[in-house]
Amino acid sequence: MTESIPALTLRTGNVIPQIGLGVYKVPDDQVVDVVLTALDVGYRHVDTAALYRNESGVGEAIRRSGIPRDDLFLTTKVWDDDHGYDATLRAFDESARRLGVDEVDLYLIHWPVPSRDLYVDTWRALERLHAEGRARSIGVSNFHPHHLERLARECNSVPAVNQIELHPWLPQEASRAYGQTHGIVTEAWSPFARGRVLGDTELARRAAKYGVTTAQFLVRWHLQLGNVVIPKSVTPERIRSNIDVFDFELDLEDLEAVRQLESGVRTGQDPDEHGA
Repeated sequence: MTESIPALTLRTGNVIPQIGLGVYKVPDDQVVDVVLTALDVGYRHVDTAALYRNESGVGEAIRRSGIPRDDLFLTTKVWDDDHGYDATLRAFDESARRLGVDEVDLYLIHWPVPSRDLYVDTWRALERLHAEGRARSIGVSNFHPHHLERLARECNSVPAVNQIELHPWLPQEASRAYGQTHGIVTEAWSPFARGRVLGDTELARRAAKYGVTTAQFLVRWHLQLGNVVIPKSVTPERIRSNIDVFDFELDLEDLEAVRQLESGVRTGQDPDEHGA
C-alpha cells in the first residue's frame, strides 16, 4: 500500500505523501496504537500539533514502529500562545523534545491570530529553524491569501504548505489558486467536514457507483484536486480504507457534482476571527 500513495515535492525539495493521518483530539494514551495501526497499513505521514497534546505518543509510536525516520513524514505546529520569534524557537524545542526527534519534516504556524499581529515574527523564527535544518520544510495553517501576501512582502521565503479547512462545502478555490500560482501546496484538514458531509445522500449515491464508501470517494476527490489530505480516524478499518483509494478515479460528472455542494459552511473558525 505504501508504494501506492502518491507524493508531492515541496518547494524545499522535501517530498510529502499526499495522504497522511491526522491525530487531532486523539488522547496521548490512545494515539500510540492509532499511529502504529496507520504505519502498519502503509501510512508514512503523521500530522500532529502542540495543541493536540499527543506529540509524546506520536513520537513513541514512531520509535516502536521500527520504520527508519527518513521514511516518515512528520508534521507539528506552533500554537497561538507561542507566537513571536523567541517564543516560537522555545516552542519548537519543546515539541521536538516531546516527539523525541532532532528535526521535523514540516513545521507550521497553526493560525495567523491577526489580533496578536505576531505571525510575521513567528514566520521569521520558522525561517531560522529551516536554515538550521531542524525543520526540513516550513509552512502555515489557516492562512488566507492576504496573510500569505504579507509574509511574501516582509519575509525572505514563502511557505511550502498552507494547511486549511477544505471539504465539499468549503472547497477554498481562491486559496488553492493562490497556492498553485505561488508554489504553495494546499493541505486539507477536516476533509470530511468533521464527518458531517459523510451523511450527504448525493455523495453516498455517487460513491456507490464506484463501490466505495463516501469517505473513500472524498479522499479520492482531494487527491484529484491536488491536495494533501489528512483524514482522522481511530478505527483500524477506517484508517485502512482511507488509503484504499487507488483503484478508481472520479469522472468529470462526479467532480462537477461535488463542486455544486459548495455552501461556504465552516466547521472551524474563519482565520480572520480566530483568537480575536
